[in-house]
Amino acid sequence: MSARTALVVGGAGAIGAACVRALTADGLRVVLADLDESAAGQVAERTGAVGAVGIDVTSADSVRDGVRRAVEILDGLDVAVNLAAIGGPPVRLHEYDDAGWERVVDVNLNGTFRCLREQVGAMLGTAGAAAGAGAGGSIVVVSSVGAGVGFAGAAAYSATKHALTGLTRSAALEYAGDGIRINAVAPGFVDTGLLRSRRTDEEIAHLESAHPLGRLATVEEVAAVVAFLASSAAGFVTGSCYGVDGGFLAGNANLLNRPE
Repeated sequence: MSARTALVVGGAGAIGAACVRALTADGLRVVLADLDESAAGQVAERTGAVGAVGIDVTSADSVRDGVRRAVEILDGLDVAVNLAAIGGPPVRLHEYDDAGWERVVDVNLNGTFRCLREQVGAMLGTAGAAAGAGAGGSIVVVSSVGAGVGFAGAAAYSATKHALTGLTRSAALEYAGDGIRINAVAPGFVDTGLLRSRRTDEEIAHLESAHPLGRLATVEEVAAVVAFLASSAAGFVTGSCYGVDGGFLAGNANLLNRPE
């Protein structure tokens, strides 16, 4: 895998940085992209990425330019990971204004579409030759358990995550013949500094109890599944959505929506 290359969009966050570390550990040369190019550069230095670019997923021109720059740095593109997403305001549906709703849709759904469009374009013509060996091109969409359950107070977020499943599966069918595999990963609640900074100890304990394994995911556990899907070991896997959720969707998903 030493000659393979990867672009991680949304790589400056905790999960994104873990994905960069996992891919570089597997021998890939990685470019990290984020809305804040300066932050991306700092994370790139810490994680072993070979470069960093700025990408605003709400801008088609920015995505096009960022992917082009990454391909130039890497001299090709074999793997892409898409993590850019926002949660939106914690309000009920009737309290959403158009701007708030459209912002979540534009980042989470339209932004992923824009990234996929450019990444697939960069891989076409080169992925097919390697596909017979199980390598080929691989794109991973980092989604959420919100793709499989509704969240009260987060209708826009959950709607976009549901939509990403359809987008992933449709794209997988369209490009399987070109040697490009496209899959999604759906983490449960992940133990990050950002999550802990926004919740009390009691709220954290409540989130942990919603996962049958009794804890939150680590960023490394999410990144390990992403790295698997990027690898030739997943050469016959496409159009799938892998849960990394400690059993959340299998059993206790509704716990978060029930009154105490």
